[in-house]
Amino acid sequence: MVFDFRKEYKEFYNPGKKPQIVNVPEANYIAVRGKGDPNEKDGAYQQAIGVLYAVAYTLRMSCKTDYRINGFFEYTVPPLEGFWYQDNKAAVDLTDKSSFNWISVIRLPDFVSEKDFEWAVRTASERKKTDCSAAEFITISEGLCVQMMHLGPFDDEPATIALMDEYLAQNGYVNDMTDTRLHHEIYLSDPRKTAPEKWKTVIRHPVRKIQTV
Repeated sequence: MVFDFRKEYKEFYNPGKKPQIVNVPEANYIAVRGKGDPNEKDGAYQQAIGVLYAVAYTLRMSCKTDYRINGFFEYTVPPLEGFWYQDNKAAVDLTDKSSFNWISVIRLPDFVSEKDFEWAVRTASERKKTDCSAAEFITISEGLCVQMMHLGPFDDEPATIALMDEYLAQNGYVNDMTDTRLHHEIYLSDPRKTAPEKWKTVIRHPVRKIQTV
């Protein structure tokens, strides 16, 4: 049976329509960093997505090549994710897309080593005739977070975030955005094939428990 991250880790990829607290474990990712409006046609963000998928599918299909990854088993490439922030701002201003900094990522299976990753970057660059050198192997430990499913266009996210903030206030938590703990989105719908009102996006924010005396 093909391993599916969305099915095996439902608590992280399929939250409900109400906020919930989760403790997200450390995981490895393919990452590409950049700046600017993600909606810019043929812009840096769109190019980054192409690089991510080129490397991700090269690893996924490595079993069809002479290269062998120790511990490899068949799996479905996980969904695209993104970490978003803006310089000198504690919270993300979703209306100011031109000032976005982003780290676009796709999760890696645990059996993929940095050596395997480097092979995939080289191989994807050669076979796809695309420079994939911007791809990084990174490890992220999110820890304590609040998350919920957002339904609809990205521009409607502030309403969902407001529900998350209200939940935190009622349950003794506060947002804990830092230089390394960022606004996180997981994209479960293909915008090319799905109407905006049906888009599903996991929104996740780092939090901490309020210390009481």
